[in-house]
Amino acid sequence: MSKKLSFEQSLERLEEIAALLEQGNAPLEDALRLYEEGTALAADCNARLTAAQIKITELSAAKPEGEEEQ
Repeated sequence: MSKKLSFEQSLERLEEIAALLEQGNAPLEDALRLYEEGTALAADCNARLTAAQIKITELSAAKPEGEEEQ
């Protein structure tokens, strides 16, 4: 994968890969390549979600007292 995909694009590609692998008719080498790509995408999505969760926690902690949630 040469360019960095957005989170949404990565998730969409991961869903495509899962569907292809579930069909079970890909040649072994193709299936291995898809599996490898899928695991990399899953790790990337997980890292992005973790970073977003940390950012939300930090922003919530930095909110001044008495400020109402929007």
